[in-house]
Amino acid sequence: MTARVVENLNTGLRTVLDADERLYVLGEDIADPYGGAFKVTRGLSAAHPERVRSTPISEGAIVGTGAGLALAGDKAIVEMMFGDFVALAFDQIVNFASRSVSMYGRRIPLHLVIRCPVGGGRGYGPTHSGSPQKHFIGVPGLSLFEMSAFHDNTALLERALGLGHPAILFEDKVLYTRRMHDHDPIFHRAQLGTTDPCARFTITGADTPDCVLIAPGGVAERALAAARSLLLSQEIVCEVLVPSRLYPFDLEPLLPALAAGRRVCVIEESTAGGTWGSDIAHQIHTALWDRLAAPVRLVHSADAIIPAAPHLEQEVLVGTRDIVQAVEEVTSQ
Repeated sequence: MTARVVENLNTGLRTVLDADERLYVLGEDIADPYGGAFKVTRGLSAAHPERVRSTPISEGAIVGTGAGLALAGDKAIVEMMFGDFVALAFDQIVNFASRSVSMYGRRIPLHLVIRCPVGGGRGYGPTHSGSPQKHFIGVPGLSLFEMSAFHDNTALLERALGLGHPAILFEDKVLYTRRMHDHDPIFHRAQLGTTDPCARFTITGADTPDCVLIAPGGVAERALAAARSLLLSQEIVCEVLVPSRLYPFDLEPLLPALAAGRRVCVIEESTAGGTWGSDIAHQIHTALWDRLAAPVRLVHSADAIIPAAPHLEQEVLVGTRDIVQAVEEVTSQ
């Protein structure tokens, strides 16, 4: 049986810690015996007690310390206990860490990764269930990645740490208990691109898709469920692309698949307005405007805070049925 996503992420952290004595891991309650709110860092402080350190409850101080270590020549991975709290470190990320790479007259490498557990689906309520990715799109010197069940976290962490500038890794909390590389056998899985790979799911034995779905992180599971439903109920063939890097986004390897599908839906859990999906839709339209059969469709969660009650949370968060409805509408054009 394959490892769960949380175990794969723990292995990735252990691997990069073992490989580099300059790397520190910082965050609230990450040391043993607690091992972090989601047990991602379990066992790491026992193996590296001087470099895996629990911190005071101050997101600004955590990121500032990590950025300072990185600016001085070390490396750091810092954890936000919940991604919502990254707002408290916005100044340290945007005005200090990302700008320090290039504002001193010469380029200075700064190896820093900020881990952010995000998303709803676990009943944590308004202040612990957000998806703040869109607030960091377009920041110079800052890369954004999103964890999925289809990208190995060791490779992802090595990639992010090796950039030489800060990166944020968004981790949808619903994925922690999922199994790595687990998908319905109705799909054939492949990969697009090499530097920042995108997992590609096509219907086994099907021809050209009727629609291509781009769905990172936790929404990928919902997109795959929608693709299965559409095939079995209406014989609509969807291809699903799951990127590992959100920004800067390398569209080039995806263009042949997108052009073949001619209809595209971009799914994300955030609310609409100034989002990653909007940026991708613009890029796709610019590159393929004369080959698309319909405008790129964006699928978001409702314009509301996320309730704690499960039945109300489901009404707010983007779900499989929302994706199915979007595909039905776009394929009817």
